[in-house]
Amino acid sequence: MGKAERTRQFIIETAAPIFNEKGIAGTTIDDILAATKMAKGGLYGHFESKDEIASVMVNYLLDKLSDKVNTVMAKEKTAIKKIHAFIDIYKDPIDSYIEGGCPILNFGVEADDNNPVLKQRLKAMIEAGQKDFVEIINKGVADGEISPEINAADYALKMFALLEGGMLVSRVTGSSRYMNSLVRMLKTELKEYELK
Repeated sequence: MGKAERTRQFIIETAAPIFNEKGIAGTTIDDILAATKMAKGGLYGHFESKDEIASVMVNYLLDKLSDKVNTVMAKEKTAIKKIHAFIDIYKDPIDSYIEGGCPILNFGVEADDNNPVLKQRLKAMIEAGQKDFVEIINKGVADGEISPEINAADYALKMFALLEGGMLVSRVTGSSRYMNSLVRMLKTELKEYELK
């Protein structure tokens, strides 16, 4: 990686948490300049506009989330363990591995009415995640690990919605106890369908 690429990466890694915490509309160029200790000309030598900066930051954060989920789940061999590993990623929303919390939740609220491109990216990510979890659950059923009584699509949707909602409630209240309750509920429900 050359000096220009390293500088651009430094800007991304330094500014991404600011975008995740303050949102696209709430993050100013001055915020980025203060965090990176760069001059405006230096910043715009790597990005054409604030819109480009915002797009790159969102993609960086969403990719970071995807990489974490894929890495954690790839370590597990069974459907139940993969689902538990995914749920456990979210169990401490106050001290999240991504500064500022889940970018799907953070940017989803902002993109809903204001940013159709971001909204489409988030929609695709959510739908792909739902599809992946339905496939994992169905494989667990096929492998005799999970009862065929489970509705894979319903459980996948409930899991996603509860974890995102739990993230919101926990971060707003400053307490992970709400998420801990939701994690317990999701695992207890899944255990009811466990065959092995």
